[in-house]
Amino acid sequence: MRLVVARCEVRYSGRLSAVLPEALRLLMFKSDGSVMVHSDAGGYKPENWMTPPTVIEESEGEIVVRKLGGEDRLDIRLAEIVSDVTHDMGEAAALQKDGVERELQELLADAPEWCGEGFRLVRREWPTDIGPVDLMCRDAQEDWIAVEIKRLGTISAVEQLTRYLERIRLDPSMGSCRGVLAAQSIKPQARVLAEARGIDCVEVDLAVLRGEREPDLTLFA
Repeated sequence: MRLVVARCEVRYSGRLSAVLPEALRLLMFKSDGSVMVHSDAGGYKPENWMTPPTVIEESEGEIVVRKLGGEDRLDIRLAEIVSDVTHDMGEAAALQKDGVERELQELLADAPEWCGEGFRLVRREWPTDIGPVDLMCRDAQEDWIAVEIKRLGTISAVEQLTRYLERIRLDPSMGSCRGVLAAQSIKPQARVLAEARGIDCVEVDLAVLRGEREPDLTLFA
């Protein structure tokens, strides 16, 4: 992770335009391609940011961050650099799944049809260059489906799956890969965001997957 404290001006262009006037800010460049611009106020939320995949180009007095395959762009004009340090965070810094999520992944890998009708498992921990997606499946039409598994489905989980899909779809043979968020419980806000991004949501019952009880019957009129 690279951390730059600099007096800078930041211009965003893309779906809209925004300018942060020259001021002292923290620029955070993460190894997954994320870029965040922080000030010393406003809480945890950055003043501007760019999610991966990105291309970062640096020249004298300027850093340009472009969204790969899109029009979004950050132009950072550096008036003065106060500090510029890079830290190797190591693999151990990555978010690890808790015991429930690991068990859900194992059970759903054995029975992927709980994630969608006709699903069959191709591979667990399908690799991307920003981390592995939990399950890669194909359906009865041979379409690809990336499944991310959480104990609780949140907006962050939808964002994570969105990033995986962006990377997976760079392969022309997987350009139509769909996403499924599977969780014991999914927040209403996460459902809204997932629907807007074409991601399906599936709630799964751990006790049913374990075989500890029968699934609830659904009656159709």
